[in-house]
Amino acid sequence: MPVVIDPDQTKVAELLKALPPGGHAMDTVERLESWLDQRAEEFAVVLGPNLGLDSALAVADQLRVQRPTISVVLVREVVDTEVLTRAMHAGVRDVVADGDMSAIGTALDRAQEVWLALRGSTPAPVLGKVLTVFSPKGGVGKTTTSVNLALALASDGQRKVCLFDMDLAFGDVAITLQLFPTHSIEHLIGSEATLDVAMVEGMLTPHDSGVMVLAAPSLPDARDRVTGALVTRVLKTLQERFDYVVVDSAPTFDEQTLTALDGTDECVIVATLDVPTLKNVRVALDTLDMLSLVLGHRHLLLNRADDQVGLGADKVESILGLEVAARMATSIDIAAATNAGQPIVLSSPDHDSSRVVRRLATRLTGEPLANAESGAPASGRRFRIRR
Repeated sequence: MPVVIDPDQTKVAELLKALPPGGHAMDTVERLESWLDQRAEEFAVVLGPNLGLDSALAVADQLRVQRPTISVVLVREVVDTEVLTRAMHAGVRDVVADGDMSAIGTALDRAQEVWLALRGSTPAPVLGKVLTVFSPKGGVGKTTTSVNLALALASDGQRKVCLFDMDLAFGDVAITLQLFPTHSIEHLIGSEATLDVAMVEGMLTPHDSGVMVLAAPSLPDARDRVTGALVTRVLKTLQERFDYVVVDSAPTFDEQTLTALDGTDECVIVATLDVPTLKNVRVALDTLDMLSLVLGHRHLLLNRADDQVGLGADKVESILGLEVAARMATSIDIAAATNAGQPIVLSSPDHDSSRVVRRLATRLTGEPLANAESGAPASGRRFRIRR
């Protein structure tokens, strides 16, 4: 999907509306190359009006030579002869006046046509999506959410799902699913340059639901030996093998977590209705804004969201500046199901909490899932072309 670059977040939000679903944004050009390295299907880059003309044309010139299948759409406040001439020489595909959303959409349609023509009739490999569950505070239900989300995605047997435990020091995914892995990401340390699908598959532990689990190390001292480069390579390899990779992240902004967030398509931020947690989430959102991570792709899940605590969804939205995507009420059934090794989505598919998870999964994926209001599977099958 196209990516938009502009240092002004208000302008970024405006430009994202002209992009097709799945479009991403960043505030500087520095991260563009690493992003494109992970996105073979990218066909367009939109350079916003607040990006300096010289910087924008330098990006266009570099892409013209190194990635000729990617079209550059340049958005300018003033479109005059000088801008058009320089843009043409730099290989810009379209120059559009700022505010003309229709023209941007038309330019992106042309860019996709060019991309398809240059790539030929052979379909590009379809990479799976990375869905990261994050919270800056432990004990809010992050792992429970990650596990149930992965199980919901795999529930109708139409999707290949991997659950990646990236709480590298104290990960609980395996024990939550009552799995006893013989391998973990620790066994991939040092293989950044040689990693392939076969190697990663050898590290996975299957669950009866069909979900494959890449477990966290058994001891916390391995965390520091897992590099950001390894995380990037593992995620890219998992995307080649699975339709969805659900990441249960650590409650911290360490190198590994930041790397995972940088490669994330959709991010679920889990919070509970208490002041310390909301304060931490507010700080975390500000940090994500500062780093331009998952802009426009954040989904707030309120866990243990009971009206009796005195904080409602409206108040939370005003505090965090983020729409509440889903609310899950306190339920002893969730803890009982987890303790029994049968998370709520498996043990009670018609439970209110299971419905919430399925609706959230549908929101994240944008595709039919098991019926969001019941445990019945959705009709029809979904096919994906893979190489």
